[in-house]
Amino acid sequence: MSETTSLARLSMSLPGELFRQLDMMVEERGLPSRSQLIAELIRHALAEHEAYTRPDEMLAGTITIVYRGDRGRVRHQLAQTQADYLREVISSQHVFLEDDQSLEVLLVQGPASLLKELCDALRRVRGVHQLQLVTTTALLPPLYEQDGTKKGAAA
Repeated sequence: MSETTSLARLSMSLPGELFRQLDMMVEERGLPSRSQLIAELIRHALAEHEAYTRPDEMLAGTITIVYRGDRGRVRHQLAQTQADYLREVISSQHVFLEDDQSLEVLLVQGPASLLKELCDALRRVRGVHQLQLVTTTALLPPLYEQDGTKKGAAA
């Protein structure tokens, strides 16, 4: 990913152990510099901040869910909840894990408040063990105009 904006310098002080862990993470991930890792962490924090402080802001991201499939109608309830948020859930991917567990990843886009509401509704499904929303301020391109015509289609 190339940055077309100008660069600004940041000087910071960290506790020695945290600095050591940061360097280890840079090395383990094979990154060229601390700056690249710190920029990634800041971008993630900014997207998360947007989700909590600007409820009308449009965000895209993923919701990762781990749940047990042996608990009654878990899959059905998750599917019904997703159907209730049809405009926000773009797609989903499901895989079976060991011990009758499942992993589902949803690609989502919408106002931050609705994505949070969707997460809360999914968390209420009995059998859901873990759920995490990861957002970005970059959005999917619009596929259709207001009149229903496909973008880029000849008129």
